[in-house]
Amino acid sequence: MLYIGIDLGTSAVKLLLMNSEGEILKIVSKEYPLYFPNPGWSEQKPEDWYTQSMAGIKELLDGQDKSQVAGISFGGQMHGLVILDKDDNVIRPAILWNDGRTTEETNYLNTSIGREKLSQYTANIAFTGFTAPKILWVKKNEPENFAKIAKIMLPKDYLAYMLTGVHCTDVSDASGMLLFDVKNRKWSKEMCDICGVDETQLAAIYESYEKVGTVKQSVADELGIPASTIVAAGAGDNAAAAVGTGTVGDGACNVSLGTSGTVFISSKSFGVDKYNALHSFDHADGTYHLMGCMLSAASCNKWWMDEIIGTKEYASEQAPITDDKLGNNHVYFLPYLMGERSPHNDPNARGTFIGMTMDNTRADMTQAVLEGVAFALRDSIEVARALGVAPERTKICGGGAKSPLWQKIIANVLNMKVDILEVEEGPSLGGAMLAAVAAGEFKTVEDVAAKVVKIKKTVEPDAEMTARYEKQYQVFKELYPACKPLYEKIAKN
Repeated sequence: MLYIGIDLGTSAVKLLLMNSEGEILKIVSKEYPLYFPNPGWSEQKPEDWYTQSMAGIKELLDGQDKSQVAGISFGGQMHGLVILDKDDNVIRPAILWNDGRTTEETNYLNTSIGREKLSQYTANIAFTGFTAPKILWVKKNEPENFAKIAKIMLPKDYLAYMLTGVHCTDVSDASGMLLFDVKNRKWSKEMCDICGVDETQLAAIYESYEKVGTVKQSVADELGIPASTIVAAGAGDNAAAAVGTGTVGDGACNVSLGTSGTVFISSKSFGVDKYNALHSFDHADGTYHLMGCMLSAASCNKWWMDEIIGTKEYASEQAPITDDKLGNNHVYFLPYLMGERSPHNDPNARGTFIGMTMDNTRADMTQAVLEGVAFALRDSIEVARALGVAPERTKICGGGAKSPLWQKIIANVLNMKVDILEVEEGPSLGGAMLAAVAAGEFKTVEDVAAKVVKIKKTVEPDAEMTARYEKQYQVFKELYPACKPLYEKIAKN
């Protein structure tokens, strides 16, 4: 049988076709516009997502036996606000995860309602990217649109609705709305009341691997697939990517070195750290997960190479950084080029070099950038360890993960075995795997992960190098608190 995974991203939709053996047969990508109607705003038209997804599915299935398509599911950009009227028409363009207009609403939730109550109701505090502040923004600034709302949806859930006619969401994506009781996997009545939302305006909740319906006859006819094709609820992009990397079950970990960086740790136990430094969300495998998100990861190295040094020769710049230099660098870099989310939640934080002397080289600076990202990832790992969640190894993915040097730095800074994947396709593969579970091809998400995800090699930490990095990390973790008052002053200038 064939399974389609749809990764609804911010710049494009990526579609993947997988067979019953977990083999990837074809991948297609379709772009759509991103709109910036005001500075700091970010919007898209949900209709574009559907149009391009349908075009992508047709291209994906070209030359395939369409009668074998058994399931479709999703990974999708999180937190976006999609609102429909009583006739299920889109009321306004979707407000996306990277939209910054809700500072006032976020501050209201965190201060007037209070972080303690938010954490009690939802296991999380408010961030400008989350959905609840967006609802409050629409309520205040577009009351005529707020009055029309019959359904509130997330981006990938709009696709599921268009394919099935079912208003649905999954627990992992709903966790990032600040309307969801993560611990009990249900909508929070208290948060609904705070946002002026009736629970009937919210979608039905499913586990990520559950069937929400089958494709509508009109969709089946247009695509040439069986009307019995199952559609599974899918997951938020990070949870779907975790499924795609086999980060499922208790204590599994994945580090993503993309434009932003994430530490994703699955856990069978629900947990919230007292400072809400990490997101506490439901996982796509039926358990929970902790997630730290740093806003600049591989993008720090790209900035340093492209803008400062002025080169695209990333590998040659890293060549002089030999093993004897790892853990012995006296230059430190704080990787907060876009502010920081986890664990500091400080939009005023800035990228900072410290410790340079006249004998420092270009390679020392390059090394400091790579190490600074690794140290910042460890900050999130330390929060999880304090909660008793202490994975011994991690998978690694994303563009930065292709660097053998960075792999070695991560392994030794975190003091964890780092597994390199044979195939890395992120949320689209995770979506196809969830579809296979919903269709009955596999009993559990862990079963499909065991079948599909293969490890190419493992990078082991070195005891001496780990000890050197341990001393350096103890210095690094003192740098942000020391710089924080200066960041606040810089932001006011």
